[in-house]
Amino acid sequence: MIIGEALKNKNILFFSVQTFDLEKEIVNKLEEFGANVHYYDERPANNNFTKGIIRLKRSFYQNIIDKYYRNILNSISKTVIFDFLFVNKGEVVPAFFLEEFKILQPDCEFILYTWDSFNNNKYATTILKYFNRKLTFDPEDAVKYKINFRPLFYLDAYKDVKNEVFEYDTLFLGTAHSDRYKISSEIGQWCAKNNLKIFCYYYMQGRLVYLYKRIFDKTFKQFDYRKLSFKSLKLDDIVNLYRKSKVILDINHPNQKGLTMRTFEAIGARRKLITTNKEIAKFPFYNPTNIYIIERDNVLLDKAFFKTDYQDIENNVYDKLSMEGWLYNIFIDAEESFWNKCL
Repeated sequence: MIIGEALKNKNILFFSVQTFDLEKEIVNKLEEFGANVHYYDERPANNNFTKGIIRLKRSFYQNIIDKYYRNILNSISKTVIFDFLFVNKGEVVPAFFLEEFKILQPDCEFILYTWDSFNNNKYATTILKYFNRKLTFDPEDAVKYKINFRPLFYLDAYKDVKNEVFEYDTLFLGTAHSDRYKISSEIGQWCAKNNLKIFCYYYMQGRLVYLYKRIFDKTFKQFDYRKLSFKSLKLDDIVNLYRKSKVILDINHPNQKGLTMRTFEAIGARRKLITTNKEIAKFPFYNPTNIYIIERDNVLLDKAFFKTDYQDIENNVYDKLSMEGWLYNIFIDAEESFWNKCL
């Protein structure tokens, strides 16, 4: 890929919500390619109150959002000529900022990528018109809004996961939401009956978030509080768990069609995958030897799936699913003809 040549010495203004340090990994990779990255959290703050109020009652927080972006405009308007404005998700950045930044930086290319569905982040649809390049991980949103489809990626760290003696037959890591606990518990019971070992890690953003969900989200009445963790795993922790595990369990949000980050981490680590997302069968890396699709309302498993080894996928597809491949599609070539085959 020629991404290093294309991004060398380019100035990028990058907005992204903080998500398990993925934003830092993106910045590091862009800088590795020689880009000069100016990163800002898309939210004025990263605490649970800010996250919640933006989603539930944005208007109460709008003055703080506007002030935050006004300060950013004042701090960057006279210092750097930007080649790219890259917004990852588009949950917060206000229209006035995009309009005024375009006046200040008329030659800057505006790029939006979202790793959330528009059903969960409707605000992003109101600012689509400001961007030259628009990409989404959600295949249905790509068709509906006529924007480029590009799934997620795996980090370089997963390339270093080697096959070892496995401690766990199945691994589930994820934020606690929807029917994840119900499905993973059913699979855990199946594993116990079949002499297979499962490890589950359910992350919750905070105790107040849990209490709120416990009251207003009926699915949380099933969660065993003792199994929740309020500390997010670091990248090294996740990679080490992948190293010890033969099969990764992926339970996507029932309202999302896009493939999760777990899917691509499993591919990057060359691990087998059990998933609730039927969309995966449309992708060029789908292989029933590696990927087992389950019904979320009727979980049926086959012990034979755990007895076979992972089969490598084609190198060119493996490369496309890396972070480097993801950035290539965002900044250089969306490769519509390749990815549209998955829609």
